[in-house]
Amino acid sequence: MTRVVDTVRALIAPLTRTRVFRRVLGPVLLPPIERFVTRISRGRVQVSGLLVPSLVLHTTGAKSGEPRDAPLMYCPDGRGRAIVAGTNFAGERHPAWTSNLLVHPDAAITVRGRRMPVRASLVPGEERDAVWTHIERQWPGYRNYERQSGRTVRLFRLQPVHRPPEAAPSGQ
Repeated sequence: MTRVVDTVRALIAPLTRTRVFRRVLGPVLLPPIERFVTRISRGRVQVSGLLVPSLVLHTTGAKSGEPRDAPLMYCPDGRGRAIVAGTNFAGERHPAWTSNLLVHPDAAITVRGRRMPVRASLVPGEERDAVWTHIERQWPGYRNYERQSGRTVRLFRLQPVHRPPEAAPSGQ
């Protein structure tokens, strides 16, 4: 199965570097398709997950305070951690979810239908090159989105948070 996924990635990766994908297919068509498939599968299937590890990031809006969801590619980083990159399909602006994490770093992710709390931290400047190298082992050429955007893409490490169980009400 790994060989099949690697072959499909090698065929699809060049498409993701095209202007048509960055301007139309990725940002316009992919999100509604992702939402539809995620909804009917109850979060167990993501279209992007057929090619790369994918998750749904659940944040709190930086300005609105409202819950926000963003389907994203992620790169496993060991010990249950994940790395996400705010490439925004090489757009000039940072995606909103990155601003949400800067203001509200406590978030949650859903991976294969399982929701878990995480704490986001911005990857510091001295670690960026190593993190990009790690990401590009999974998806070669992905850093080109940063180069083409003309901005420094925000990279976040998502660390699982183990919340203590809620205390039972007194008198029980």
